[in-house]
Amino acid sequence: MKKIPLILSVSLFSAVSAFADDAGRNVIHVNKQVTTHIVMPENLKMVDISTDDIVGNQCADNMVRIKPESDSFSQDDFLGTITLVGERHVAQYDILYETDPAKAKSMYKVDYEESMAYNNPDISMPESEMARLAWAAYGSRRKFHNIRNSQYGMLAEVYNIYSVGNYFFIDFCLKNQTKVPYDISEMRLTLSDKKETKSTNYQTIELTPSFVLNKAKSFKKGFRQVIVLEKLTFPNDKILNIEIAENQISGRVISLSIRYEDILNADCFDMEKVEEINDMKTETGYDISMQRNYDILSKENNSLKVELDKTKAELSKTKSDLQAVKTKLENFTKSVKDALQ
Repeated sequence: MKKIPLILSVSLFSAVSAFADDAGRNVIHVNKQVTTHIVMPENLKMVDISTDDIVGNQCADNMVRIKPESDSFSQDDFLGTITLVGERHVAQYDILYETDPAKAKSMYKVDYEESMAYNNPDISMPESEMARLAWAAYGSRRKFHNIRNSQYGMLAEVYNIYSVGNYFFIDFCLKNQTKVPYDISEMRLTLSDKKETKSTNYQTIELTPSFVLNKAKSFKKGFRQVIVLEKLTFPNDKILNIEIAENQISGRVISLSIRYEDILNADCFDMEKVEEINDMKTETGYDISMQRNYDILSKENNSLKVELDKTKAELSKTKSDLQAVKTKLENFTKSVKDALQ
């Protein structure tokens, strides 16, 4: 994963501190004994720290961690300003020193209301928005039933194709009908001719998805995936292929072929589901939304667990009944022996 540079632009402490109180920026309190993590709701493109009194680095795609350079500061001393540049938003904070470690922020979640939107020509849709739309696609009712392929005990099916802005959202599922777990080696997306010929102009074009929802690399029975592709058009003699290969020397390979007419039948997105997910962005940030996502992913596992618990209860009852029968037989056998004696 490519890391975004952390820029330290050194300036005079007195020059910036004179205007700190009148700048109207939000404040984050830090302490030398506490590492403060600042989380953006979208991926970071750049981080700028205005003085050497603050040290830090980017520790995740959307997270930066900072700490005072020393503990020689007094209460509410101004250490500098940090600027976070995301895919479509900019947030800026004044960093003040807090002498009590218990009162310093260890985690600070940036809210969109605290940031300012800007036009980034390279980003037509932030990755966080792609993720929300992909989750909404995941929770949508299946609308495609004609795109499927079955081989090597594997079944692949396209559930939905959506068109949103400059992107296609392709929702598909893999089902393992064997008892051998499937370890995913790679997923390839290609645009190729419908029929391979011996002519030299036969061409296969590799495509790179803009976003992939499910990062899992192995599954036993079912695997659901939503990929996001930049909008493309291609003639009727071309096919969009999704190929998933197994991580084995003689691994199974399953592919899905999507025709241009299927792409043209891509549905407009159900914005009610998007709003339902967006409404979960409350004062607690993205925690509720993420919990909803985990709930969706574990729904099938939970139902299987319920069935397993039910089966265990039935087996326990059967075991108890068998024990009662065994006790009766032992008592009967003893009574017969006593009668014979």
